[in-house]
Amino acid sequence: MKILMVLTSHDKLGDTGERTGFWLEEFAAPYYVFKDAGAEITLASPKGGQPPLDPKSDDESAQTEATRRFRNDPEAQKALANTVKLSEIDPAQFDAVFYPGGHGPLWDLAEDKDSIRVIETLAQAGRPVGAVCHAPAVLRHVKGADGKPLVAGRKVTGFTNTEEAAVGLTNVVPFLVEDMLKQNGASFTRGPDWASHVVTDGNLVTGQNPASSEEAARQILALLQGR
Repeated sequence: MKILMVLTSHDKLGDTGERTGFWLEEFAAPYYVFKDAGAEITLASPKGGQPPLDPKSDDESAQTEATRRFRNDPEAQKALANTVKLSEIDPAQFDAVFYPGGHGPLWDLAEDKDSIRVIETLAQAGRPVGAVCHAPAVLRHVKGADGKPLVAGRKVTGFTNTEEAAVGLTNVVPFLVEDMLKQNGASFTRGPDWASHVVTDGNLVTGQNPASSEEAARQILALLQGR
């Protein structure tokens, strides 16, 4: 069981002067779900090497059992510091792909041709594609075999407009995840703000927010184990 996890390389939060990147819980929780299930995990990012961590996700108030485990796991930290360049990834070698969120993907992965190639290859092969929180942004330009947006007519979720408003970044981000998914023809579903909410439609798994990370990974595993 080979799983690819793709992280952002983007570290600037628009023109605010603040930093962004990937959200630690959204990486750590799925990473350990996959690892504990015996998966072989490959980490990749557009630029390769150490992906930028959103500093807010490193705050003590944002820590979880999985993030604390990561902080005490030199092997995982080394793997994260040495992500493979996404352009060097052969998606045919993987059974599934998973995208952790954070605001970074809105700027780079949403537009990244290599990311689009990876997702389209796996999706057309019937292999699971997962994304949580802001990471469903990576589906923005992804097409299905019929040439329509991959999410068209499918049930999905992602970071909601009200959650974006709550963190005060509605006018900072390049686009709103919820609006983009709806514009691409998706049937957008949501749970309460900040509560776990995960949707599986075929081999596409999406999670609403950081709290959804672990369950989204478990649903990816369930798809793999049911194949």
